[in-house]
Amino acid sequence: MGPAKHLSSNNPLPKDTPTVLDASFAIGDVVKHRLFDFRGVIYDIDPVFANSDEWYDAIPKDLQPSKDQPFYHLLAENADSSYVAYVSQQNLLEDDSGEPVMHPDVGLMFKNVGDGKYRLHHIHRH
Repeated sequence: MGPAKHLSSNNPLPKDTPTVLDASFAIGDVVKHRLFDFRGVIYDIDPVFANSDEWYDAIPKDLQPSKDQPFYHLLAENADSSYVAYVSQQNLLEDDSGEPVMHPDVGLMFKNVGDGKYRLHHIHRH
C-alpha cells in the first residue's frame, strides 16, 4: 500500500484566505455565545463565512465578525425558544455546564454521551 494521497477541493476559497484555518470547536461540541444568552450543539462547520451578504449586513457594523474565520452551525436554544444559529468562531465559548441541550432536533442528529457531550448518529457520519 502506497502513501496516502492528500485530497484537495476544486472549490476556490475567497481571495486571501489562509491555507489552513483552525477550527477551535468540533461537531457535537456544546458552546455558548460570547455576547448573547444562548447555547447550542455544533452540527456543521464552514472554514470561512458562507452565508448571504444580506445576513451579514444585518449585523450591526460594530459587531460584524471577520469573514475569514470558521463559522459554526448550531442547534441553538435560549430561555424562550429553540432555533438554528450561525456564529463566528470569535463569538463562541465552550459551554462547560454539562447541561443537555434541549433543542428538539438534537436527538435526531446526535447521541447524548453524557456530561453535555454529543456524538453524531452513525447515519450522519461520512
